[in-house]
Amino acid sequence: MVKEVSDITVQKVWDVLNQIPDPDIPVISIVELGIVRNVAVKDNNVEVIITPSYSGCPAMHVFKEDIITTLTNIGAKKVEISITHSLAWTTDWLSNNVKEKLKNYGIAPPEQNSETEVLFSNKKITCPFCSGTYTKRTSQFGSTPCKALWYCNNCQQPFEYFKCY
Repeated sequence: MVKEVSDITVQKVWDVLNQIPDPDIPVISIVELGIVRNVAVKDNNVEVIITPSYSGCPAMHVFKEDIITTLTNIGAKKVEISITHSLAWTTDWLSNNVKEKLKNYGIAPPEQNSETEVLFSNKKITCPFCSGTYTKRTSQFGSTPCKALWYCNNCQQPFEYFKCY
């Protein structure tokens, strides 16, 4: 059901997009994730510019569908999704609040910025469950390409680590 809205504003679009959860990590929104780069509105037509969080991200089609459906439901006449790869998405864009949400959800947030991440290092990642650092990577890829599987030897819990980019 389409709601009748006389004028859709840029702020309203941002507010609504901030309510769309990431399909892989539902405790953060697509805005908090940082994939929504810009919004433009003219005569209730909306353009949303997004950046993939990972090359070949399998959730991109879900992002697009959710954006179109949500904005159509608030009265957008037409919704256009544009994809940009410049600047490339980076975990540096995640706020401390988002990193805390990841941790509380059981995903270890990125601990370094993208410039200092070493993909195949022997570093220890802090466990999101017990905050221990006696951890080891068990697989370079987790449930999605942007996460790796880790194991905590302190609390004996497996967990995912949101890799730095």
